[in-house]
Amino acid sequence: MKTKPTVSIAVPLHNEEGNVEPLYREIKGVMEKVGLPYEIVLVNDGSTDRTGEILRRLKRKDQRLRVIELEENFGEAAGLSAGFRYFQGDWIINMDGDGQNDPRAIPAFVQKLQEGYRAVTGWRRDRQESYWIRVFPSRVANWMISQVTGVRVHDNGCGLKGYDASLVRGFSIPHGFHRFLPALFGVKAKEVAEVRVKDRRRQHGTSHYGLGRTIEVIRELSTIRFVIKDASGWYSRFTIIRLVTAIASVVSLFYLALFPSELNLIIFLVITIINFFCWSISLNLRRFLRAQQEGVFQGKEI
Repeated sequence: MKTKPTVSIAVPLHNEEGNVEPLYREIKGVMEKVGLPYEIVLVNDGSTDRTGEILRRLKRKDQRLRVIELEENFGEAAGLSAGFRYFQGDWIINMDGDGQNDPRAIPAFVQKLQEGYRAVTGWRRDRQESYWIRVFPSRVANWMISQVTGVRVHDNGCGLKGYDASLVRGFSIPHGFHRFLPALFGVKAKEVAEVRVKDRRRQHGTSHYGLGRTIEVIRELSTIRFVIKDASGWYSRFTIIRLVTAIASVVSLFYLALFPSELNLIIFLVITIINFFCWSISLNLRRFLRAQQEGVFQGKEI
């Protein structure tokens, strides 16, 4: 009978044919030394290169390797969500599939989870990336996320993270919200530990990130506090506020047409901006709630 794993290592992969086998072997070597029952869950997120072929070959040789095949490229958040659905361990450790996260940090994550922390996040040292394209935007985003969520970790963008199973099992992450882990799970600051990890250069393939992600962070940042507090309740409240401000916007527009003035124009603009702000937040809240109900990917274990 197959032993139930204590630790699950889950890795989303998209077009990582040059990285997947070396990374798998590194993870396996590290986990053999840890000495706990483990499984490796590799999620193929709609790769169009040889990633899927390599995964199937590796799976035939290792019963502790599990492969999840998604029907198309759903994105990193969906890849993480697939891991959260299929893993079986008491703890799960996520890492990126590009080889930049050093698996030798995994034992330190396991130790922190054994100490009782519910979430552990990596803190990359000496990042091996372009400062202005990757590092600087990341620092700005980390500062904003820490201020808004109250979970003040140094590196929300590090893909190497660990969680207690009860925190994440079956959780679906909408696109973009993966940048707010672990705060998205509602953990308190004292329940989160940080582990300094070595950042390595990508050896194969190309990065899937760029400056555009900073804009996405700002977009989702306006919603995250409401998600953490009470997504369903706040969605209902913002729906009512949107209706009220929409009516007020129409009334103020007619009033402006009848009595043109700078003050009436300002009132109309302020109401319209509030309505747009509420619409944006309620849209993100609806997207989050729908993700929990319907999931964020289609796929299966092979």
